[in-house]
Amino acid sequence: MTLFVQQFFNGLSLGGVYCLAAIGLTLVFGVLRIPNLAHGALYMVGAYLTYFFLTSAGVPYILAIALAALVLAGIGIGMERVVFHPLRNAPHTHHMIAAAGAMFFLHSLIQAIWGADFRRMESPITGRVEILGTQVSWQRVTIVITAVVVLIALTWFIKRTVHGQSIEAVEQDRVGASLVGINPNRVSMLTFGLAAALVAVAAGLVAPINLLYPTMGDVIMVKVFAIIILGGLGSIPGAIVGGFTLGMAEVMATTYVSAVAGEVIAFVVLILVLAIRPTGLLTKAVQR
Repeated sequence: MTLFVQQFFNGLSLGGVYCLAAIGLTLVFGVLRIPNLAHGALYMVGAYLTYFFLTSAGVPYILAIALAALVLAGIGIGMERVVFHPLRNAPHTHHMIAAAGAMFFLHSLIQAIWGADFRRMESPITGRVEILGTQVSWQRVTIVITAVVVLIALTWFIKRTVHGQSIEAVEQDRVGASLVGINPNRVSMLTFGLAAALVAVAAGLVAPINLLYPTMGDVIMVKVFAIIILGGLGSIPGAIVGGFTLGMAEVMATTYVSAVAGEVIAFVVLILVLAIRPTGLLTKAVQR
């Protein structure tokens, strides 16, 4: 029972990270209808920025994550303007090629600055807390709490603010939104910035647990794609359900089956969903 409770919280923390990363990609897909292949590279840059602000600039951990999210939001906006906006009328394959180019550029940039060696970021959040008779690290508790707070704030932003509702409007009908005075180009910039900020928060939260290296975003990118397909393309609730489901499944499979099972569980779940419900668990209709 103790092992199960401990792994349950590990699954919650991993699922929280997956949710934040997947929601950003879901937002971009909903607004631009393209899969951003550079999303994993942005995740990697977010981890390194948090590492820089924490170790080199000496700012507190939570502030380091916030600063990394702010900087990465600017990078996301710049990427939308430079990489994707000029291709807005091009075939989707052009967007994917351009995103792959941006991904390799970010890999090379980080490698040129910090090198290709593995780095470890020590978190100032130490110690453990006892929950249901099980010792759980404060770092993982912080991940769960922060992820829930960010998800609540994001839901409020999307549902209760003008800018959030503009994102929803463009997702539902880009042409109709422009006819009622919404600027789709501005919404695209906002969406990319928001997606980049979310993935930076996810990377900053998990960075003290995992090692940092230039290609660290490639693994999570594959899993994030599995999550958004599992939940339904363009569905934020689907990304949340898919993220926590995959995080929990991965941890439990690793614990009770094998490490290999934990690595392949994402693909097993993906194949099952595509076979049983190809549109995802929580399908969101896409306006043509």
